[in-house]
Amino acid sequence: MSGPVIVFVEHADGEVDRLSLEALGVARGVAATLGSSLEGVLVGTGANAAGRLLGATGVATALIAEDARLDAYAPAAWAATIRAAIANRSPAAVIAPGSDRGNEVLAHVAARSGLPMAANVLSIEPGPSWRLVRQRWAGSLLEDAALDAPVRLLSIAPHAAPAAEVGGSTPAVVALAPELTEADLVARVVGTEPRSGGGVSLTDAKVVVGGGRGVGSAAGFGKLEELAGLLGGAVGGSRVVTSLGWRPHADQIGQTGLRIAPDLYIACGISGAIQHVVGSKAAKHILAINTDPDAPIMGVADYAVIGDLHAVVPAISAEIRRRRAAAG
Repeated sequence: MSGPVIVFVEHADGEVDRLSLEALGVARGVAATLGSSLEGVLVGTGANAAGRLLGATGVATALIAEDARLDAYAPAAWAATIRAAIANRSPAAVIAPGSDRGNEVLAHVAARSGLPMAANVLSIEPGPSWRLVRQRWAGSLLEDAALDAPVRLLSIAPHAAPAAEVGGSTPAVVALAPELTEADLVARVVGTEPRSGGGVSLTDAKVVVGGGRGVGSAAGFGKLEELAGLLGGAVGGSRVVTSLGWRPHADQIGQTGLRIAPDLYIACGISGAIQHVVGSKAAKHILAINTDPDAPIMGVADYAVIGDLHAVVPAISAEIRRRRAAAG
């Protein structure tokens, strides 16, 4: 029997991050193939509370490090925690979510342990030499690769798999006490700014309304905000929109922004450059609203409305309000 498969689990406010749940779903399949157990490593405040939710994901043991020095994000220190887990548990693999933090922390682990790391993995076939398919060039290229090491280090590409469910039985808990040095804490987060506007986040929204250059101005996003509000969704934008200052960078969808996976993405006045498509292609359905029938976004859209978004979007909002009023 191989050693356990360990997943680096990100969490906040006692809740497990969605990308971590996706990584847990992939890791559970890998552990079943190997005949191994599945374990999760969590760091910082709330790690114990979040760890208790992992039973339904298949996690048998939660490895918890609640050292106060780990409360703020410090990639080298968090990596030291995972290295302590490797030393303690002798795993077959460590799998992380393909988030900015997941990739950065695992890269530190790889560098300090002398182990290879495969990032943005889509599928894993364990064997004498593990066979992988992973994304390259922002998803425009798929690579067949082999990974062979005493401990395999992999991150799972965002939205490559469904999120595992939480709840159910409580896993066993093992405390981790990594040996941290001052050098591990030199680079760390010393403060955060809350997201302005509140409401549902782009990464969690079931409906996302995105705007591009065709919106025309920052004020033009008022129509998109109205539609998103009626649908219980969130508003995002293309890179050009954030470059023009019409929306904050935190709202950018694309290769250098956020990758979203809503049930419905409504792309308004967006041409559909490959960088934007990469960030939205995990949406279950895409509705494009554009005056240009040959815009690249039309090639990936499930539905399209050829028309002026300034007329179409208010019409959709009006119809939603009319139907809701008629329904009582």
